[in-house]
Amino acid sequence: MTSAAPDNPRNRADALPKSWTPGEVEASMYERWVAAGYFEADATSDKPPYSIVLPPPNVTGNLHIGHALDHTLMDTLTRRKRMQGYEVLWLPGMDHAGIATQTMVEKRLAVDGKTKEDFGRELFIDKVWDWKRDSGGAIQWQMRALGDGVAWSRDRFTMDDGLSQAVQTIFKRLYDAGLIYRAERLVNWSPALRTAISDIEVKYEDVDGELVSLRYGSLDDSEPHVIVATTRVETMLGDTAVAVHPDDPRYRALIGTTLEHPITGRQIPIIADDYVDPEFGSGAVKITPAHDPNDFEMGLRHNLPMPNIMDERGRIIDTGTEFDGMDRFEARVAVRERLAAEGRVVAEKRPYLHSVGHSERSGEPIEPRLSMQWWVKVESLAKAAGDAVRNGDTVIHPASSEPRWFDWVDNMHDWCISRQLWWGHRIPIWYGPEGDVICVGPDETAPEGYVQDPDVLDTWFSSGLWPFSTMGWPDASPELEKFYPTSVLVTGYDILFFWVARMMMFGTFVADDPVLTAGKGGRRQVPFKDVFLHGLVRDQFGKKMSKSRGNGIDPLVWINEYGADTLRFTLARAAQPGGDLSVGEPHALASRSFVTKLFNATKFALMNGAQPGELPDRAQLTDADRWILDRFEEVRAEVDSAFDSYEFGKACEALYHFAWDELCDWYLELTKVQFAAEGPRAESTRVVLGNVLDAVLRLLHPVIPFVTESLWQALTEGGSVVIAAWPQATGVPTDQVSAQRISDTQRLITEIRRFRGDQGLADKQKVAAKLIGLDTAGLTELHDSVANLARLTEPGDEFAATATVEVRLSGATVTVELDTSGAVDLDAERRRLEKDLAAAEKELAGTTAKLGNEAFLAKAPEPVVAKIKDRQDVAAAEVARIGARLAELSGK
Repeated sequence: MTSAAPDNPRNRADALPKSWTPGEVEASMYERWVAAGYFEADATSDKPPYSIVLPPPNVTGNLHIGHALDHTLMDTLTRRKRMQGYEVLWLPGMDHAGIATQTMVEKRLAVDGKTKEDFGRELFIDKVWDWKRDSGGAIQWQMRALGDGVAWSRDRFTMDDGLSQAVQTIFKRLYDAGLIYRAERLVNWSPALRTAISDIEVKYEDVDGELVSLRYGSLDDSEPHVIVATTRVETMLGDTAVAVHPDDPRYRALIGTTLEHPITGRQIPIIADDYVDPEFGSGAVKITPAHDPNDFEMGLRHNLPMPNIMDERGRIIDTGTEFDGMDRFEARVAVRERLAAEGRVVAEKRPYLHSVGHSERSGEPIEPRLSMQWWVKVESLAKAAGDAVRNGDTVIHPASSEPRWFDWVDNMHDWCISRQLWWGHRIPIWYGPEGDVICVGPDETAPEGYVQDPDVLDTWFSSGLWPFSTMGWPDASPELEKFYPTSVLVTGYDILFFWVARMMMFGTFVADDPVLTAGKGGRRQVPFKDVFLHGLVRDQFGKKMSKSRGNGIDPLVWINEYGADTLRFTLARAAQPGGDLSVGEPHALASRSFVTKLFNATKFALMNGAQPGELPDRAQLTDADRWILDRFEEVRAEVDSAFDSYEFGKACEALYHFAWDELCDWYLELTKVQFAAEGPRAESTRVVLGNVLDAVLRLLHPVIPFVTESLWQALTEGGSVVIAAWPQATGVPTDQVSAQRISDTQRLITEIRRFRGDQGLADKQKVAAKLIGLDTAGLTELHDSVANLARLTEPGDEFAATATVEVRLSGATVTVELDTSGAVDLDAERRRLEKDLAAAEKELAGTTAKLGNEAFLAKAPEPVVAKIKDRQDVAAAEVARIGARLAELSGK
């Protein structure tokens, strides 16, 4: 034993403030960590590597609750690994967010009545860079407020020169391999933004529209005609067929014939296709290949014309009708009115609730539109991404998400990578004056007279390179050799298919690149070894958070009100692999109470001289000391296992209940008796308490870094818990005897407390009592602890028991005789006993009835009958005991 209580233990407790006020501590503490270089990574280190690249938030964004969850979990992983002796790289960065950023800057220009066209492409892009420097990246200081331990010196941006070089390199490699091509296909089109947008930027909402049934063909019922229904009447201007099911007897005679288009006068065929559901509506559907995904596929199968009837702004064009020049919604009304006037509208249903895709950025309904775009041929890339998981090169957590992964990559459609924007990575394709097309790599220049394609690449294209482009690829670097592949990707399951799939496709495409295999024996590399998928943050009632519901949580508000530790613990405690998590104000309050409890417990320990040190021989320790050390070891193992399995909630729950229920509520109370004894017993307890608190603070640090740093420094008078060693297994077997004695002690104290509560005794009111049977139960040495925690005093010469409590323990029954005269509310005790008597009588009556039922006894197994008899005996004994006590009270 190497430590002793200082002459004035309060001096160390005074190093802590009176109470924990995170707003006064967190910001400066974080900057000290950064200044000390704790979060930087050394690519030349001999330590084993551990790396995570931060999913790059949009440069336009703010820290929302989903970010806060993501960042908390990543920070927890990296802080723990750093403490475990790994060389940790958590690499931060931001995405240029093509559409979002361009839209934001255009809105700012619109305030002055300007458009991007007023400046031209180059000057407009300069304006965007100006905005990025002045206003972008607000999320960075918010990350600091949350406590993100990222390597700020390695901060990356998807439009940086190095990352732009990576984009050009991968584009050219894919193009040269025949995996990038240009074609006219159907895309999600935003008329407001005048660009194609990705599937992830389309949000589906139920809207009240209309379902209009139209008559094609003759208005004479005796002549050929069909009825079709549509929610977008204006698209009928681009119809090139009517489709029916080949086995539908109603239309068999019409298949292969033509009908005159009601407005354009074109002859359109009636085709047969298995896609048509004969049970839905009339069993006939109009086909507009240029403006509907399903119709487009049918158009390809039947080689149908695909006239595009809308321009980039969503206006009707090239129909040769009076509707040309109208906005699509204006035309919807006008076309319906004309058809109605001609008697071709046979039914209208309003309102008609149906799902419509809306642009996430502009809020408008998107328009499926045939458009010339650049595409990635994904078949071979998707197969490689799927095989990486099938082969175990990348492991998805939870495993239950694997079927969704395979379903996606095995059925992926070609990827539209071009966007009609100015802000972003320009597509490196150049067109020559004679119609030549060339792809220009990063170290190449286009010949004179060639013109570059005006489109830019989808933001997901550059972020798909994030795991290796941020470390220097396509050039070799110490970072790639040390930290690639990354250890884990942490993200929500909702973008598994959009971002994760793209990183896996690109990562497996360059898996044999010598730059990536250097120092790894030439083995193929994947972008990350593990993928951990968490769920969405919902409100405390499990409902999705939304502005309309008003149930969203602003993480910055919680940080300002409760502190970053409270926010982090609330989110981590609710996180589980693949599952959504529900959080709300009650959860935050519980987390804040936990932080406060931890703070107060450490301050109590310091005031009583607790300090980490070398533990004395276990034979010198009390049962309580051995129990808390053993329980900590069990919890440490449980926490390690949970963190290794990405079960953050399980780890936090174990730490919460150990720290609150066992360490604070029991062991600290037991130490009060041991401290009071002074001498070697108290000194041993000070070391035990110091060691346990030291280790608990280390285990909790990755999740709640600020309060644990403050408490650990006061407790150990050392450096920083950020770089302290992670607790290791002791190898000491659990002392089962001590564990059972403490369990019995807890049960005994709990039963006495329950009795006191039933009697209405005040918590601090002491009652004279005799404890009979402690020696038989093996609890003699814990007598003082029981008396102290149960508020009992030694009986005097005039002691006369007025109440008796019998507690069955593991080895014996302990009888507690109490003198409650003048302390017990007799009426309250009678009411309690009468309630207990009623319950015992009900149990006795029920068991007696079953045992008197011959039909039941004839069928019931012998063990069941024996168990009922035991319950009958216990109930009969309770009825007798309670009845005797009530009779005793009747004379008082």
